[in-house]
Amino acid sequence: MKKRLQKIKDTFRGFAEDQSGIGVVEIILILVIVIGLVLIFKNEITSIINSAFDSIKSDSGAILR
Repeated sequence: MKKRLQKIKDTFRGFAEDQSGIGVVEIILILVIVIGLVLIFKNEITSIINSAFDSIKSDSGAILR
């Protein structure tokens, strides 16, 4: 049992000490893709958000009564 707990602790220490991660280039590429998708689907996103807020407004009026 102690060996198993020690192995789990060592595994978590390995994750905590791991310095590898996402680089700046990868983050920039992800941001470019997200911004591109937002620009392409701007009208659809705006429509969805507006309908969500309209629904919230109408439902909140029913709750307050």
